[in-house]
Amino acid sequence: GPCGRSVCEASEQDRRLRALFQKLDVNRDGALCIHDLAVGLGRLGLHRTELDLLKIVKAGDKDLDGQLDFEEFVHYLQDHEKKLRLVFKSLDKKNDGRIDAQEIVQSLRDLGVKISEQQAEKILKSMDKNGTMTIDWNEWRDYHLLHPVENIPEIILYWKHSTIFDVGENLTVPDEFTVEERQTGMWWRHLVAGGGAGAVSRTCTAPLDRLKVLMQVHASRSNNMCIVGGFTQMIREGGPRSLWRGNGINVLKIAPESAIKFMAYEQIKRFIGTDQEMLRIHERLLAGSLAGAIAQSSIYPMEVLKTRMALRKTGQYSGMLDCAKNILAKEGMAAFYKGYIPNMLGIIPYAGIDLAVYETLKNAWLQRYAVNSADPGVFVLLACGTISSTCGQLASYPLALVRTRMQAQASVEGAPEVTMRGLFKHILKTEGAFGLYRGLAPNFMKVIPAVSISYVVYENLKMTLGVQSR
Repeated sequence: GPCGRSVCEASEQDRRLRALFQKLDVNRDGALCIHDLAVGLGRLGLHRTELDLLKIVKAGDKDLDGQLDFEEFVHYLQDHEKKLRLVFKSLDKKNDGRIDAQEIVQSLRDLGVKISEQQAEKILKSMDKNGTMTIDWNEWRDYHLLHPVENIPEIILYWKHSTIFDVGENLTVPDEFTVEERQTGMWWRHLVAGGGAGAVSRTCTAPLDRLKVLMQVHASRSNNMCIVGGFTQMIREGGPRSLWRGNGINVLKIAPESAIKFMAYEQIKRFIGTDQEMLRIHERLLAGSLAGAIAQSSIYPMEVLKTRMALRKTGQYSGMLDCAKNILAKEGMAAFYKGYIPNMLGIIPYAGIDLAVYETLKNAWLQRYAVNSADPGVFVLLACGTISSTCGQLASYPLALVRTRMQAQASVEGAPEVTMRGLFKHILKTEGAFGLYRGLAPNFMKVIPAVSISYVVYENLKMTLGVQSR
């Protein structure tokens, strides 16, 4: 009867787990430590990193003695199997209890990760014991038992982009967070770590950023500024401290902009009506661009202040508040929204190309090199972040230059009002297409140090804040 069958299945599972425990218990002391797991799993052909093994022990160690006895081991595996079953069900689109290559391809394509059917078949072969080119629950469970789960949350976990990398422009599409990160409150720690990393990164690269702004506004055919000449001019005019003009407000705006963008992104996702853990690429671009537009609209007066503070002469303003009061008194409230239209238009090429390039590089790496884990390592992540940011900036740079000139334009007394279209025409007529890329050299010079510094600071702050999800 059914009762007899369930008892039989339970005893079979108990026998299977006891046999596995005995194989892993290398020193025969009735408990599994990290060394036992490393050696035992190695004998079974499953090679795990020390971090993976530490995670296993931490997750199952109820009495906090640093090892797993049989009862803790069983409890951990049963909990692990529940998670594996959820992933199995999400991949089993036909609901027939088996996963085939097409289902793997479709599941990943739904999430913007493109793989060929040959790649999917390669994944299947590694798990398929009976040669049917489909995987049933037992094959799936046995393959992933004490094995990092190669599922979508892992890709979300390891391939964070806009949270980690800060190149001075906060126009990128926000990162996704896994269900686990949301439930454990790790998401806000990631955002705080990202904000702190951005502050350090922007401060370290501020001299290059100020030089870029000066070149965007003042450089022309008749006034050809070079990098060395620009730095010399700044130091001569205001001393070494003047290299950091405008950095205070640039750092100050990180927190409100990041918070507004993240909240707006989450609300827009709900409005789109998706219940998936991760949006498709076009949905991410739409939600991210709208969230970016909302955040930029909210803090845009700070952008204008940043430009004016960067361009100020020695003694012109006593500080940020004095600068804001002067603008309000002389030019009115409208001055705080100068360059708003080119700034909004710049979000789509920047966010779109940055996201497209990053996803393309990510998918190429996952297809070719992801064997046991979706973790790309430091250098791959830095390279992908640098390339995608550079491409995004290159695409939106003419709009960024026009925005900066419009923000600065009223600071020249008696200068006539200019429109975005009029400014584009004027630059093309007097300087040619090259004129739209003034200041590009210092802008690109700061990308690699900015990306590297923000990554290092982010990783250290994450450890300080107790983020354990990566």
